[in-house]
Amino acid sequence: MKLLPFFAILFSSFLAHCQYTNPVASQMSSQFIQADVFVGEDSYGYQYFIRNNVFFKIKNKEFVQYKNLSLGKITRVDIQNPLRIVLFYENFNTVIALDNQLSEVQKINFSEKQDGIIATAIGMSSQNNLWVFNNLNQQLGLYNVIQNSYQTIGLPFEQNIRNYISDFNYFYWIDTKNQFYSCDIFGKKKLLGQIPEYDLVSISDEKFILFQKDKILYLFDVEKNKKTAIENIEKSYLSFHYKNQNLAIFTAEGITNYKINLP
Repeated sequence: MKLLPFFAILFSSFLAHCQYTNPVASQMSSQFIQADVFVGEDSYGYQYFIRNNVFFKIKNKEFVQYKNLSLGKITRVDIQNPLRIVLFYENFNTVIALDNQLSEVQKINFSEKQDGIIATAIGMSSQNNLWVFNNLNQQLGLYNVIQNSYQTIGLPFEQNIRNYISDFNYFYWIDTKNQFYSCDIFGKKKLLGQIPEYDLVSISDEKFILFQKDKILYLFDVEKNKKTAIENIEKSYLSFHYKNQNLAIFTAEGITNYKINLP
């Protein structure tokens, strides 16, 4: 019976140590891809990337491509809905919608609209809408692709957008002061936290952000305001993507996928 307090203390110390262990990355797979930009992987296992400003979709030996050099550089790609993929060409203020075979199904040139839109951020939203950040009034809006109508939501942003991501219900962004916000489809804005200074970043959701600073990759817990370095990964990479504890590292040699084991 005298040993019980000793083992209780030892077990508590072990738990405390485990809680502060850095996340460890376990390599799951790797694939060689010649690309300039790795976009991501959809729910069907297709991978998307950009090479020489041509957009590619590939899985095993199957691949298709989309090219529209007249619109200049592809600024952003949204693959949330693999049946309706969105390409944003910021220099021409234009969005192209593609089907699952990368055939063009819709072209939206905001410069031709009467609403006065200069888009600097684009993403898929719900109910046939696009998230559109209008640089003219510094406000977020929803553009209905069926009705070709635009509705401003929420108040003007106080700072410019540094990085952003969106899903069907929320638009997330980090501003130039590294403040992290969300806005829902009804225009409700929420400050989620303050992000540490970074060189590269991948916004996962409102809870986790992956960022690189001084060549070290960190997982940042927004709610706990805590960063931890990720161990056992590639040290040299061009970009990275993190979602649901899955990490994709894009290097000059291709894509390496890891599973992040959180402490």
